[in-house]
This record gives sequence, structure tokens and C-alpha cells, in this order.
Amino acid sequence: MTSDPQQAKRPVSPWLAGPYGHPFHPILVTVPIGAWVASIVFDIASHVVEDPQFLAKGAQWLIAIGVLGALAAASIGLLDLLTIPTHTPAFRTGLLHMCVNLAVTVAFALDFLWRRAETGPEGAVALGPLLLSVASLAALAVSGYLGGKLAYHYGVRVAAETDQAAGFL
Repeated sequence: MTSDPQQAKRPVSPWLAGPYGHPFHPILVTVPIGAWVASIVFDIASHVVEDPQFLAKGAQWLIAIGVLGALAAASIGLLDLLTIPTHTPAFRTGLLHMCVNLAVTVAFALDFLWRRAETGPEGAVALGPLLLSVASLAALAVSGYLGGKLAYHYGVRVAAETDQAAGFL
């Protein structure tokens, strides 16, 4: 079975996934990544200030924002995955990228619920939720590597080389 590598460069739907050469998924992932990184900064900062409650509460809501942002990014990412021919290394990488991201999103959703189940942030963030956030962010870094491999190694949703060359003429 042969597959057309150009197929993975074209969107399933330009209105939903972004037009050719301008995918929406990479811009949407900045929301959960930024929110989750900021939440860990808030978690750590809650251990060094006198009144940590506002930082702990802020971290909790940043996690929630990240989960919502991840769901939006995942929806568009799924559309990008559907453009990749099955039975290819790019498709397998895309599936792994998706599975790791879903696991990270579930982990952060559980982290949010764990924090809410406690009586509320009265002090610094507890060690358990902090470690779950750190582990989730480490897994997110692995997924980011896989996403970079999809774009920069396999050229998924990247304009064809002939179109790119036009910018250097």
C-alpha cells in the first residue's frame, strides 16, 4: 500500500483545522502549555510566600484553563491526524502523540479535582498535587517532542517544499 505524503499537508477542513500551510493546532496548544507551566510556577511560589492561598487557588484555575484549552487543541489535532495516511511512521507517531496528550489532560483534570476535593487551598500546595503536575508536565514535554517530529521531520500540515522555496526566490 503506497501513501501520498502530500495528503498530510492538506487539512481535512480549512475552516476547522486551518488553511493549507497554517494549521490551528500549534497555536491552540500554547494555551494549555502556558497555563500548566504557570500553574507549576504558582505551586512552587506558594511555598515561598507568607500568604500562599492566592497562588494555590490561581494554580488550580490555571490547571482548569489548561484542561479546557487542551480539549480544544485535541479536537483540531484529531482533524490533523485524520490527514495522515494510516500504516505509516507518521501516523503511528501521531497516535502516540495523541495518546500521551490525552493521558496528560486526564492527569491534569484529576489534579484539578484532587485540589478541589481538599477543603480548598488554605496554605501552600500539597506535595501530592505538585508532584502530579510536575510528572504531567514532563509527559507533556515528551508529547511536544513527538509533535515537533510530526511537523519538522515528517512535514505534517507543513506547506510543501516547493511552496516554501517560493519565499526564497
